[in-house]
Amino acid sequence: MASYEIRKYQENDRKTVLDLFSSGLLEHIPATFRYTLILPQTLLFIFGVLLSVFLASGSWLLVIVSSLILLVFLWFLAGYTWKKRVNECLSTDLADITKSYLSECGSCFWVAESGGKVVGIVCALLAEKQPLGKKRLRLRHLSVSWERRREGIGKALVRTVLQFAREQGCSEIVLSTSMLQYDALGLYQSMGFQKTGHSFYTRFSRLRGTPLFHLTYQFPSARDGGL
Repeated sequence: MASYEIRKYQENDRKTVLDLFSSGLLEHIPATFRYTLILPQTLLFIFGVLLSVFLASGSWLLVIVSSLILLVFLWFLAGYTWKKRVNECLSTDLADITKSYLSECGSCFWVAESGGKVVGIVCALLAEKQPLGKKRLRLRHLSVSWERRREGIGKALVRTVLQFAREQGCSEIVLSTSMLQYDALGLYQSMGFQKTGHSFYTRFSRLRGTPLFHLTYQFPSARDGGL
């Protein structure tokens, strides 16, 4: 197992970081497509459309062509939410990582480096809404390159955020992740994050029933009411 180190982001990491972030989200398109394809409402929709085409035309060739068109359409829907998320982040906080995460004491951006190459990323900043009497940090953009997974890099990056939050005097850490990001969801829950709610990022995600889960990690002092 190759060694790695976790350090703060530098500007010469930018291209690799953005590629890693984008590919980490877009890799979920096939799983989303498969999930959408087996939904009862999707199967009923496809059957209804193909039956209507056959009854109207009597042509099996047209049915086959219609099937391909429907599959392309479903693939587009599967990718829409992920591509929207990528584009949104690239045009907001990731447009200037140094300004977004390294110019304030309550935020930071880390990379995991191995062999001179960035193989993992994570960042954190103070949450937009702060609960009364508490300090809340938001964990964002955790991603590990495909070939370096199962090596503990993801856990190490999350632990880095936990340590940073302690040093900042935070009571809790919050994050959001899709129900289709199975590995990430399992990692967070194994490290003590608890589901606290859910929401839908787009209308398409609502229609297919793939919510964003909101998770919270509370430090022991916060769980014990400060005792």
